[in-house]
Parts: sequence; C-alpha cells; structure tokens
Amino acid sequence: MTDGPADRPAESFVRLGGRRFAYLDFGGPGPAVLALHGHFGRGRIFAPLAAALAGRYRVLALDQRGHGLSDNGGEFTPDAYAADAAAFLEALGPAPAAVLGHSMGGAVAFHLAHRRPDLVAALVVADMTTLNREPETSPVLDVSGWPRRAPTRRALARALAERGVPAGYFMDSAAEFPDGWGFLFDTADMTASQAALTGDFTAVWNASAQPALLLRAADSFLLTPATARRMARERPNTRLVELPDSGHWLYADAPDAFAHQVRAFLDHAHPAGPAPAAG
Repeated sequence: MTDGPADRPAESFVRLGGRRFAYLDFGGPGPAVLALHGHFGRGRIFAPLAAALAGRYRVLALDQRGHGLSDNGGEFTPDAYAADAAAFLEALGPAPAAVLGHSMGGAVAFHLAHRRPDLVAALVVADMTTLNREPETSPVLDVSGWPRRAPTRRALARALAERGVPAGYFMDSAAEFPDGWGFLFDTADMTASQAALTGDFTAVWNASAQPALLLRAADSFLLTPATARRMARERPNTRLVELPDSGHWLYADAPDAFAHQVRAFLDHAHPAGPAPAAG
C-alpha cells in the first residue's frame, strides 16, 4: 500500500489496548494540542493548523480507530473513541492537553472532557452538534454503494463525484493497494460508527466545565444556529464563534480564520510560554 506525499511528519505508531494507532507529532515547544478528525478522516488534515500554531503549541493528530493507518478497534462508540484518546494522552504524557475535534472528533473531545477532566485543559469543538439525529440533521451518510477499489486515484474520486459526494475530504483517506485504489477505512465500520454516534448528547456536553470554544461553520449542514446558541448558553465557560464563508469542513474552507480563532482561544485558555527569541 502506498500513500501520496504531503507536507507533514511521517506517521508514528503506538500500541494502546493491544491495537496499533497511528499519529502525527508536529513537535515544537509549548503545551500539547490533541487534534481529532471526523468520520472518514485522518490526522493529516490538521497539518495546516499545526503549521499555524508552530512555535507555540505542539499538535498531535491521532488517526482514530478504524481510520487512517490505525487498527480497526471492533467497537465504534463515542466512549470507545474517548477511551482511545485518554490512553493516547497517558501513553505520550502531554496531559493535560487542549483537545480539538472536528465533527465526530468534536463529540469524542467532549466525551473525553466529561470522562477524564484531568486530561483535558481546554476544549475546541468544530462544527459538531449535540443533537445528532433526525430531524435536526441527517446523521448517517450512506456509503454502502461506494466502490471498494478503482483503477486510479482519479477514477476513485470520480466515483464519489458521480454520487454527489465532495471528494476532497474523503480522498485524504485514499491509498493505493496491490489491487487498485481504495479507502483506508472500511465502509461497514463507518456505517456502524455513524449509527453509534446518533442521538442526543446534551447531557455529556453540559457535564464538563473546561474553557471551550465552539466553532460553527456559517453554511453548516450539521450544527444549526439554534443548537449552537443553546450549546454555548447552557454549558459554562463556552464561547461560540461562527466562521463566515465556510461549510462543515471549515478548517479547509477558511483555514486562516480557523487557525486564528483556535490560536486566540488557546492563548487565553491553554497559554504557551514566551516565544523563543530570534537570532
């Protein structure tokens, strides 16, 4: 299996609970930020954010179970994902860390903040709702008809486009196998994981009290304005910011604004030490 090059460090690996997990450690001084991707994603999506935070924060981006180069974990519940993240922070030793999650990763982040407040100094939730159910949103993307393999990377992307799927995000998880191009995730696993994340998680969200930044994409299909306002109002120490001109993948649609908001929040809630002197 081969994977296209990208401007990022090579994956490192750690065993947690008998399973192998891949992660990217962008290094550098400053407090740790654990970055958690959404369904179908992988840690490498946070490379631009890590570059924007370089010299101030150490970003660690985990490939969560069943995603990227990490092993399939068997169970895909929010609590199982949160237990992985807790084990990862304990194994690498950078806790308490700021924990940032996009979409499903945001739910994992606030489950972790509730379960293990000792490991989470601050929380950033990017475009994730606590009401992940009908009719608020459509929580499960049907991937049952997606191709297992295609002859080329371009053919795989075209197959998604023909199904009306924005291929860019998903193609970060495309790789070349001996029998053609396919995805690092298993579509049946992703269906099970999405189903396990369906529900009302208001009580979990409200149960933690770390400083939190809730980022909403102006054109989000997942987090409605009313729910975002309620989340910010009901949970203490929570600030809501809406990013204009961005959809659900707001870190890619508005990378500069996304990084600016994250850094400004971290500088207040999880501050780094003085910047190193030049020269």
